[in-house]
Amino acid sequence: METIKTAISIDKALFAQANSLARKLKVSRSKLFVIALEDFIREQENRDLLEKINAVYADEADQTEIQMRRKARKSHRKLVEGQW
Repeated sequence: METIKTAISIDKALFAQANSLARKLKVSRSKLFVIALEDFIREQENRDLLEKINAVYADEADQTEIQMRRKARKSHRKLVEGQW
């Protein structure tokens, strides 16, 4: 894996927290930042995917789908009638 060295500017208090957490986890600060960035990117990808899924399911059902649902409910009622 090719790595690139970069410099970032962060608040002093955040730096101290990162230092403390890196020591606790027994990883370097660089590794901690990599872990955090990977997690953040994965979270954003998951949010994007969820938005896409929600957009698909936000569409109203068309008339064909509504009729199919009615038939499925009617068929289901017949199957379970008297079982409870």
